[in-house]
Amino acid sequence: MESTRILLAVAAALLVGLAPLSGQAAEEPPAAPPAGDLSLKLEVQHAIERSLQWLAGQQNPAGYWSQPDHPALTGLVVTAFLNEPTGAIRANPPAGVKKGLSQMLSAVQPDGGIYVKDLANYNTSVVMTALVATFDPAYEPILRRARSFLVGLQQDYDQPRETDNPMDGGIGYGSSYTHSDLSNTMFAMEALYYTKFLARGQEGPAAELKDLNWEAALRFVSRCQNLPGMNDQPWASDDPANRGGFIYFPGDSKAGEEELEAGSGRKALRSYGSISYAGLLSLVYADLGPKDPRVRAVVEWLGKNFTLDENPGMGAQGLYYYYHAMAKALAAAGIDHLTLADGSAVDWRRQLAVKLLDLQRGDGSWVNENGRWWEKDPVLVTSYAAIALEVIHRGL
Repeated sequence: MESTRILLAVAAALLVGLAPLSGQAAEEPPAAPPAGDLSLKLEVQHAIERSLQWLAGQQNPAGYWSQPDHPALTGLVVTAFLNEPTGAIRANPPAGVKKGLSQMLSAVQPDGGIYVKDLANYNTSVVMTALVATFDPAYEPILRRARSFLVGLQQDYDQPRETDNPMDGGIGYGSSYTHSDLSNTMFAMEALYYTKFLARGQEGPAAELKDLNWEAALRFVSRCQNLPGMNDQPWASDDPANRGGFIYFPGDSKAGEEELEAGSGRKALRSYGSISYAGLLSLVYADLGPKDPRVRAVVEWLGKNFTLDENPGMGAQGLYYYYHAMAKALAAAGIDHLTLADGSAVDWRRQLAVKLLDLQRGDGSWVNENGRWWEKDPVLVTSYAAIALEVIHRGL
């Protein structure tokens, strides 16, 4: 049981970029941060504390946050509480967190998924990461069944497989939306990556559980990247504005398309910021290293398009999902500084921390005035921001 607890701790640490999957401890303790980093770190911690105080006041008496039909929203809040910097909440969860965990578990379905009626993949994946963050091995049976549920959502559209569908290998919402997409695939890969230690059955190697077809998932992810040579789809563009970035699913970009040369008729599907960070996260979860051409290309695109004033290609739409994905992706990829278009390097942690501190409202919350992707919901947006700051705090 103790070994299981250690594995859960390693997996949860990965959620915030703390440890390699191997779980190997550092040989020496980290050096003390520079004074400037310490000052910022204290400010970040204070902002996190304020955000959690605000979130605590938003909990419904039934135990959920925001919407009862979407346990992922409660999952994001619970994850923010459990990952707060001092570790005190994880060590001794307050009543509200315990009630939130119970509310999420009430959504466990007979098929192993954790959802109420729709968005089955998204809800299951996010709740799984929250359960991992508890470090509690009591949730292992639920996590095992949830893993099997997610694996069962991986798409293979052509049966028998006479042709190769570009959507094969990916995962969608797991409900009324039939196509795969990169965002949902990333959430599923994240939950499965951080619970890899549960892929083996309790009876040893002979009882191994079915795992995701990671090769097929990576093929789908690659088919969402503007990178000819690694993406076999004809629409993949090598033009400088889009090369290396990602789109929503093969053949479709939420950022639309653009004509490459006036009057030429040649068009490119536009890469955009939030989904490109989701793409980088997916490549990390597929165990690709920094030398892989897909990783190098997306990191180059992200550096050239780095901004905190908007979600590149989308304006204010999905801005806090963008911040949240940025912090997680760059931390998970081990990137401390991004090289910008002019060749200079940016300390993204410091820049993003300052931006989020500036945007925090007086009551401790955040909200996006643009309502795309539910971002007028301050509970959702505050969870995104708090988790991003927790990732930053651990890296300062």
